[in-house]
Amino acid sequence: MGTRISHFTPILFLYFLLLSSPPSPILALNISSLLSSFPDLSHFAALLSASSILSDLNHRTSLTLLAVPNSYLDASSDLTRRIPPSSLADLLRYHVLLQYLSPYDLRHISPSGKLVTTLFQTTGRATSDFGSLNITRNPLDGIVSLHSPVPFSSSNATVLTLLKNLPYNVSIFAVNALLVPYGFDLMASETRPPLGLNITRALIDGHNFNVAASMLSASGVVEEFEADEGGAGITLFVPTDTAFSDLPGTVSLQSLSADKKAVVLKFHVLHSYYPLGSLESIVNPVQPTLATEDMGAGSFTLNISRVNGSVGINTGIVQASVTQTVIDQNPVAIFGVSEVLLPREIFGNSPMMTTQPGNEIVSSAQPPDSMAMSPESSGPPLHLSSPPGYGEEIRSVAVANGGLNFFIALCSCCIALYLIQ
Repeated sequence: MGTRISHFTPILFLYFLLLSSPPSPILALNISSLLSSFPDLSHFAALLSASSILSDLNHRTSLTLLAVPNSYLDASSDLTRRIPPSSLADLLRYHVLLQYLSPYDLRHISPSGKLVTTLFQTTGRATSDFGSLNITRNPLDGIVSLHSPVPFSSSNATVLTLLKNLPYNVSIFAVNALLVPYGFDLMASETRPPLGLNITRALIDGHNFNVAASMLSASGVVEEFEADEGGAGITLFVPTDTAFSDLPGTVSLQSLSADKKAVVLKFHVLHSYYPLGSLESIVNPVQPTLATEDMGAGSFTLNISRVNGSVGINTGIVQASVTQTVIDQNPVAIFGVSEVLLPREIFGNSPMMTTQPGNEIVSSAQPPDSMAMSPESSGPPLHLSSPPGYGEEIRSVAVANGGLNFFIALCSCCIALYLIQ
């Protein structure tokens, strides 16, 4: 008996080591790097770089990008040259779908079509749902088309081919035209409040955030928040005064060191502007915070999802909800929340701070039923320059994943055989 135990010990050790290993953190996307592999997308990549949206794209963990090759984009060169930068940025946002779509997904779209939210829809500048795209597929020839949800819209495009597919984070498809949202004002500009917004004063004027305003002022981090307004913007989740008074006795914010207080405050801030509509339709529930940037990838993240008709925020030990809007104007959004957002990295050992059953937020995103097909089989060919070894790269990832799954299954079988003996 002792011999059998010693024989299986290494396998048992490896099996439990695999199960106990923390998942690898999801890396931020680098859209510029992905597009650089395709010379025929150089003009489109240049427009993205010149606009203000790359930083927002790189902060996301999954999306579908509709890229226009040079030969098709040249037909719209007059338009892209004469419209103001802010309007061009919104035009490009209309080419960013806020969910991962594989070629398999496109091949299985229902005849009635699929309405998908774009990055432009989340800005609040789109009329009704005109910032969304309707995706349809002709069952006879398999052609996938993109157009406004408004019937008989003059702006539409056809998907030419798959360029890049990294399951389940990003897909890049080539399309044959620049898409313009229905009713889009080509000469409109983004409305931004003057930079240097006094966040503390805005909270005091809200009449329900005095404790948060006092903490921000005393910590000094509010100056850092206000300095970020000129970039991708910021989104603050500010606990109400009632939320602070309802903290259990086991949690003492005042006993934290100054550095930890700053981390807790930064845990309440996303380093991008997210209007309420974007939070309500968020595709990637796990969002990094300013504390993530200081403490390391994968830590101090918030799980944001729609719960019971409102925006829910889960820290892992606290479930909060957005209760009111203080400011929601690009590039700053400030929302009141029902609970102090306590990071599990600091308060995880507190016996009073356990998430109640049923309050856990679970992503509704499910992976496709099969692996995405290769670019060669995704539809009518487009003569773009694919990066060397692209097909091998995808196949090697699939083989690696398959090998890992086989190894885990083999370990499980060995353990089962051992237990039966």
